[in-house]
Amino acid sequence: MCKGTNRICPHPHPQTQIIIIPMTIKLVHIKVRDLFNGYKDNGLDGVVAYGGKLDVRPAYQREFVYKPEQQQAVIDTVSKGYPLNVMYWADQGDGHYELIDGQQRTLSICTFLNNDFSCKGLFGNPQPLKFGTLSEDQRKKILDYELTVYICNGNPSEKLEWFKTINIAGEKLTNQEL
Repeated sequence: MCKGTNRICPHPHPQTQIIIIPMTIKLVHIKVRDLFNGYKDNGLDGVVAYGGKLDVRPAYQREFVYKPEQQQAVIDTVSKGYPLNVMYWADQGDGHYELIDGQQRTLSICTFLNNDFSCKGLFGNPQPLKFGTLSEDQRKKILDYELTVYICNGNPSEKLEWFKTINIAGEKLTNQEL
């Protein structure tokens, strides 16, 4: 209604302001030791890491699909200090996170540190080695490796859209995984 009349006013009146806060993205570096802290694979109930604050396998994530060679390539990359692909986490707003992209790399790192598999060729050794059999210096080098993580804060539809976008070039996702 226009002021002072009982007619519907054709002029907009800014009585209510709608504020849309776009998704925010923050770059952080997280050491492998911090990622592995609190790692636990609870089978069908999920996987957690990062002090129990990171949901490694949210409902929209696929099961672990890396082949042994891919797992070894991740560990080899870390052991040599080479850059590993960026990971993406979603901030849940309560001090907890869910992994949007990087599950396969995260699980490769955590299962290696958990002594679940061995790698050939680490630190020039031709024999397959588990994390627990490495020297203290070698373990420290892996544990101190810094992962590059983008943490996003946004609504669920923005996070899902981001997940779809960043997974365009990776392993093909099924419709159920999207």
